[in-house]
Amino acid sequence: MNGRIATLMVHTSPLDQPGIGDAGGMNIYVSENAKRMAAMGVTVDIFTHRNHPGLPDTVELAPGVTVQHLDAGPIEGVTKEELPKYIDELAGEFTKALQGKTTYDIIHSHYWISGKVGIPASQELNIPLIHTMHTMAKVKNLNLAEGEAPEPELRAQGEREVVAASRALIANTDSEAASLVSLYGACPDIVHVVTPGVDLYTFTPGSGRVAARGILNIPVDAQMIAFVGRIQPHKGPELLIRAIAEMLSHSPHLRVKLIVFIIGGASGSGTEEIERLKELVSWLGISDVVRFLPPVPRAELPNWYRAADLVCVPSYSESFGLVALEAQACGTPVVATAVGGLRTAIADGISGVLVDGHDPRAWSSVLSRLLVEPQRRVLLSMGALEHSSHFGWDTTARGTLDIYNRVLCASEQQRTAYGR
Repeated sequence: MNGRIATLMVHTSPLDQPGIGDAGGMNIYVSENAKRMAAMGVTVDIFTHRNHPGLPDTVELAPGVTVQHLDAGPIEGVTKEELPKYIDELAGEFTKALQGKTTYDIIHSHYWISGKVGIPASQELNIPLIHTMHTMAKVKNLNLAEGEAPEPELRAQGEREVVAASRALIANTDSEAASLVSLYGACPDIVHVVTPGVDLYTFTPGSGRVAARGILNIPVDAQMIAFVGRIQPHKGPELLIRAIAEMLSHSPHLRVKLIVFIIGGASGSGTEEIERLKELVSWLGISDVVRFLPPVPRAELPNWYRAADLVCVPSYSESFGLVALEAQACGTPVVATAVGGLRTAIADGISGVLVDGHDPRAWSSVLSRLLVEPQRRVLLSMGALEHSSHFGWDTTARGTLDIYNRVLCASEQQRTAYGR
């Protein structure tokens, strides 16, 4: 198709730095997919909530891709937990934006708040709504971290409404597709699986681990473990910290060369979780090993992956896990929880290791074995490169465009059948 798409992602902006606040893998997904679709001849306008007073109404993200800012409620300091109260206002602004001279073929919303914003415009302007959940309240509530607050019923109800209003639902994996059907009553005929990708031009082995460590001033003989992502309980950084403490208690000889980097910013607007984790690190007596770093620019991120011996993704649930793919594309094996999309993103025993559950003892056992078996890490590194090579963004874009075409063809057939 060569049409125009209105993409909705209101709770976070593609202009935001991933790893801070509410910005994460979804930002990368929407941006990269839009760029690839634009390269294939489709124009994509990404509508988001204006979160800074200095932002212009329209920003060009790439040729054929723009970011369009919607005004509703306060401009700054609105978290995704607070944004639902402005859904009606955002929906009005979005509908008004689509009533201009530009004609849109598809509305594609990402995350439930955006889906709710898109429903009125879809119904009023007769534009098909396609939705990608990315995460779901009912799935997340089945896999909460200890002490983590459950997602509210408001969100679950909103997700049910979006499912009912959508002409097509795009899931990241087969397991996510199954959850849409079993937990939300989605019609299987409208649920499609399109696997996210990785930028295989940016995330590469480069000049190798030694060169990356030279750039980052990390000792060549260090044993380095990295966590990359937003610092929130659901992503599991506390699990990794406790696993490291457990590992050093039974394998103290590993301490001399071990460095663990936790790279990311606070989720939401506060820094309480980061401070709590720093206090935990101190209390466990591993401050000499664990280092906290703010999110790094995307252009610098590949060197951090390359420098690491292992990248850990200890999430409690994950719709896919782009960090896992990025690390593997750089040639670094991944240790991750055997949940959700991580089962697809990682080939267990080939490109990394999947760990059942969230017992720090189980994690420490896996990590210690891998650290003392360099030959196995080499084999996993080779497998990581091969596995990640199947997940380019071009494939994701083609799969997305195929669904757009199916929906548009079905809509045209309906109009013809009803004589409209």
